[in-house]
Amino acid sequence: MDNVVDQNVNQVVDPRNGFELPLLLFAGFRTIIDELHAELARQGHPHARPAFGFAMQAIGVDGASASEIGRRLGVSKQAAGKTVERLEALGYAERVDDPDDARRKLVRLTPHGLDLLARSAAGFDAIRARWAQALGERRLRELEDGLAQLAGPSGFRLDAAGWFGG
Repeated sequence: MDNVVDQNVNQVVDPRNGFELPLLLFAGFRTIIDELHAELARQGHPHARPAFGFAMQAIGVDGASASEIGRRLGVSKQAAGKTVERLEALGYAERVDDPDDARRKLVRLTPHGLDLLARSAAGFDAIRARWAQALGERRLRELEDGLAQLAGPSGFRLDAAGWFGG
């Protein structure tokens, strides 16, 4: 990207293109997620994937049915079921009888799944601390505040994984 001189004010203007903003935001997201997952692998979770975090948040602390997980993620019950099967195979989740409805199964996080979430939270905090050191706490907080303002109160949605998938 070349800088140009604005002849009206004789200042250098940075002609950023509109398409660069989402690419930069995604690059920041990808940098954080890749770093986190490399650290999680070193800490005993080599099979953890970004989509699992969305699914585990959709399961929640109280558990959820496959239909509820699918709705929360914005995917079909079948797609949610496949993700749950993978989480079960890795020991992150289990299916248990629903105490309120004998016909239904709930998906719950296992201690191994809760460990992954706790390590993820600590990892995100460590990455944020490094970004604050690199950018300065004030600049990072301004960036976070600006993004929160632009995204609005419903900016964080668990259906991001489904949205990326099409």
